[in-house]
Amino acid sequence: MAMLLCGNVFWAMGQTPFPTLFERSGGTQTPDYAEVIAYFDQLASQSEDIRMIQRGTTDSGLPLHVVLFDPERDFDPDQWHADGRLVFFINNGIHPGEPDGIDASMMLLRDLVSGEVSLPPHTALTIVPIYNIGGHLNRGSYSRVNQNGPEEFGFRANARNYDLNRDFIKADTRNARSFQELFHWLRPQVFVDTHVSNGADYQHVMTLISTQHNRLGGKLGEYLLEGMEPQLYAHMEESGFPLVPYVNAWGGKPEDGWPQFKDSGRYSSGYAALFGTLSFMPETHMLKPYAERVASTYALFMAFFKVLERDASSIVTMAKEDQAALSRMDVFSLNHTPNRDKFRWITFNGYRSGEKPSEVSGLPRLYYDRDQPFTQPVKFFHEYDPGLSIKNPKAYIIPQGWHTVIENLARNGVTTERLSQDTSMLVSQYHIADFQTTGYPYEGHYLHSNVQLTRSEVLMQFREGDYLIPMNQIRNRYIVEVLEPQGEDSFFAWNFFDTILQAKEGYSAYVFEDLAASYLREHPELLSALEQAKRDDPAFGQNGQAQLRWVYERSPWKEKEHNRYPVFRIE
Repeated sequence: MAMLLCGNVFWAMGQTPFPTLFERSGGTQTPDYAEVIAYFDQLASQSEDIRMIQRGTTDSGLPLHVVLFDPERDFDPDQWHADGRLVFFINNGIHPGEPDGIDASMMLLRDLVSGEVSLPPHTALTIVPIYNIGGHLNRGSYSRVNQNGPEEFGFRANARNYDLNRDFIKADTRNARSFQELFHWLRPQVFVDTHVSNGADYQHVMTLISTQHNRLGGKLGEYLLEGMEPQLYAHMEESGFPLVPYVNAWGGKPEDGWPQFKDSGRYSSGYAALFGTLSFMPETHMLKPYAERVASTYALFMAFFKVLERDASSIVTMAKEDQAALSRMDVFSLNHTPNRDKFRWITFNGYRSGEKPSEVSGLPRLYYDRDQPFTQPVKFFHEYDPGLSIKNPKAYIIPQGWHTVIENLARNGVTTERLSQDTSMLVSQYHIADFQTTGYPYEGHYLHSNVQLTRSEVLMQFREGDYLIPMNQIRNRYIVEVLEPQGEDSFFAWNFFDTILQAKEGYSAYVFEDLAASYLREHPELLSALEQAKRDDPAFGQNGQAQLRWVYERSPWKEKEHNRYPVFRIE
């Protein structure tokens, strides 16, 4: 158990007040939902520096709790920010089969209360004890087939079988909606969402997903890469838990290197980064004993504290400057792709892999030989390039009927204005020319991708009460990511606008034949274009129905709503 004596965690019974179930069991058990909440309640009753409150509900029917630790006892995020303090936000139990952060957070708060650990100056700490309550209630011992403890744990999906770490943009669940409101109430500068990894076997107990620095951008993006990450890695080395980036080497050998995991907006850290937050997903290694995994999570919290002791004030300053810059930014980058020409060398502690006959099939199978550990430098591809650049409009306009979209924007702190009267405006409009859709359901949706657009200028009539979204606000990056239909995690990609993709009107061919002929006579330029299309495509030239459809699509009878994206740009 010597490895577990990290930080200020006291494992021996009787040496610390308020021992957790994890400690009492010798690092083999994690508490159920009622015991977790009771434990935090107990700490709050013993310390005036703690307040536990409810912020919204979840799909389980139970409330979402958040614990606030503030030695100055303000307990008001607005006051924290007014005083220039840094808000450090830890989220636990998004996947309750991965409860390492729950137990580490219980001990962390206990040690803060007892004085064994001190909160960094100019910092307030917030903890969600269990985010996925429904999944935590669904306890068992078998759902994490590859995981080494604890004895019982929760289930990955929530009460409605959603993976909550894919729900931060679409917000199908009550959990995600409550989280969005909580996040924008707290406005953290640093966010940590605790996890356990799957994948290759290696020596490291803790791996880390840092939000992708090119996507984060600004001064914080530079600081993440050059300032914060080096400090975290150094402190974790000192703690006895050498850190490595999340081993994103699926289908390959880790010793060949791997790209940084790209946390798009559907994920917790990618979502937080859209609002200029330094965001992290620690991933302990599934095959390591549970006690070691929890100890490494605690050690990582201590590493963050050490960074914040030095840099909290400068992080707050950089965050403010980045937010001000976002409100003035002209071009936003989306759909980032890995750059395979740029990398940095990292030290990786792995195990040699090979193949041997499977006892199940008799065929070759992969295995890792723990009798052959190695340490070597590997390539880590940490740079991403923009796949799409979007010029910022002066404003977007959304007709009021699209209330689901408007409600999502409001929960995320987006400032909107309502038109005071019916108004004609010159706007840019998109038509969806082409797209691809997955052939299988993904988290309750059929995702769209590879979206192709046509764009035009049009004078449009908008109604009193329609929504204007000025693009001079600190939420600009989020707004562009969700409203531009080519964004990989846009509302269009997540099916918010699928009704426009189905035509609601049509024609009877025998009636439209005469109308089409008359229309072509009145518009000789269209007739000329039709004849050219026949010459260019002989098959089309022999297909009367296709030609009739071609005319209809270019006629005034074609419904204007079909494939017209109902979010408009004022340039």
